[in-house]
Amino acid sequence: MNKHGPIVVIEDNKADQRILEEIFKNLDFKNELRFYTDGEEALEFLDTTTKTPFLILSDINMPNISGFELRTRIHENKQLSLKCVPFLFFSTGADKKSVADAYAMSVQGFFRKPEGIEELEETLRKIVEYWKECIAPSDYNE
Repeated sequence: MNKHGPIVVIEDNKADQRILEEIFKNLDFKNELRFYTDGEEALEFLDTTTKTPFLILSDINMPNISGFELRTRIHENKQLSLKCVPFLFFSTGADKKSVADAYAMSVQGFFRKPEGIEELEETLRKIVEYWKECIAPSDYNE
């Protein structure tokens, strides 16, 4: 796991992107932030980048490729799946079926996007700090 790699955020709402960007800035994590408005853009980056991302935070309902479809494509791509990049859903659409479907796809987490800025900041802080502490098989290959 590349703990210094970029954090990839797939969020189709530009206002939410700006809020997330400001929160990450306040949290002072040193990882580069990469924002994409749909899964297709993110997949193109993931397929072509030489940088292994630290983690992927994806919304579910997006144009072109949904978060579920993006997860499936990453999971089925041997090159991408071996990079050990945690894939987390971060969405307001956290109904029972969506959560069950997500875990059936072997996601590493599903988080309901809080409405308040302080709660959102605290959730993101916990997510990043947790994954900074985790050990992955790829840690032994670096």
